Amino acid sequence: MIMSTYSFTFKQKDEFTYWDEGPANGPALLYLHGILGDVENWKNNVAPFAEVGYRVIVPLLPCYKMPLRQTHVPGLAKYVAQFVAALGKPEKMIVVGNSLGGQVGLHYIRDHKADVFAQVLAGSSGIRELAMRGEFFRRKDLEFIRSRARLTFYDADKHFNDHFLEEVSKIVNNREYALKLIAMARSSAHDVVGDFLHELEMPNLIIWGANDQLTPPDVANEFKARLPNAELHFLQECGHAPMMEHPEQFNALLMDWLKRVCPVEAA
Repeated sequence: MIMSTYSFTFKQKDEFTYWDEGPANGPALLYLHGILGDVENWKNNVAPFAEVGYRVIVPLLPCYKMPLRQTHVPGLAKYVAQFVAALGKPEKMIVVGNSLGGQVGLHYIRDHKADVFAQVLAGSSGIRELAMRGEFFRRKDLEFIRSRARLTFYDADKHFNDHFLEEVSKIVNNREYALKLIAMARSSAHDVVGDFLHELEMPNLIIWGANDQLTPPDVANEFKARLPNAELHFLQECGHAPMMEHPEQFNALLMDWLKRVCPVEAA
């Protein structure tokens, strides 16, 4: 699959900042990023779908910018619900979540099943993961932050860069942000999803890194076992963010699945 990219053109509606490409009336892919991620995590996963008729919507999630008392997984799921309502609920919406974004998406879907046609999980938290402990925020040296952040990728030298390190360093060295990220990490460990996965009967696609160190492959197998209608694929030599590390493989699997479960209607 040819992997083209759009330039970022952010839109603003009320308090929401987001990226929106593709026809307004197409089936909508709602991409949700992880706790230290942003919209750019999905930069290689937008154009192939927008170009064939899907609407791709990528909100910037305020993982560490909400009021502290609202900084938890259910609070972020409520934010997603408010965002979807502000945009106008698409007729067919597929929620695609990576890491914390997957867990937030699961909580959102649990409370809004009628609004979600299907779901995609990639390295999702919510069952079991390597926790973001307080030590991550107490240790300020760049090498420690680098060593922890590099766990995201199988080939860290290829995908990890100093710009990302600098951005993470700014966050963890900001006391307010760090406190909120710790609160969000604690919520991620507490607000688990296992008890309600059996309720999510819509089509579910699971794309997982075979070398994921943060949410290991057995977590993907557990998602597959607990979700009533799920399809699982592992990507080799791939860590916690398959859409970033192997975007062409990720896009091909997602496109094939979409053509089967939610094809674009011919004009």
